[in-house]
Amino acid sequence: MREAGQRLVLAFDFGTRRIGVAVGNELVGRARELEPLPARDGIPDWNLVARLVEEWQPALFVVGLPLHADGSESEMSRRARKFGKRLFGRYGVPCEWVDEHGSTREAKSIAREAGHRGNYRDQGVDGIAAVLILESWFARGEGMPSR
Repeated sequence: MREAGQRLVLAFDFGTRRIGVAVGNELVGRARELEPLPARDGIPDWNLVARLVEEWQPALFVVGLPLHADGSESEMSRRARKFGKRLFGRYGVPCEWVDEHGSTREAKSIAREAGHRGNYRDQGVDGIAAVLILESWFARGEGMPSR
């Protein structure tokens, strides 16, 4: 159960086969990974997403945008934006986007340092990437949008 005044944020690392998920508390600026959502061509099981929303009751969604190095949109960033818009449309929770350039590479490095071995396609680092996305949003210090 959340304490009064704590605002939770759910973050997503969009992918076509898996969508990483992290939850964080804006007051302390920390996040932790949750179980990734399986996806088929970028479409999650919306029932699983609904369960996450019901369980955590987030005040905001944050979705990572895989932009090109020059900051321009990629096909995946357009799909990630569409995913964020669908989140807002289904749950009425505001959504913000964060440039996630390099988050997967950093997540793989973190996993290696933690002793994870093997094929990242099987094990995945999506949750770690979602944590990095959310903590980068916290570091921006923009606070929550007004309702």
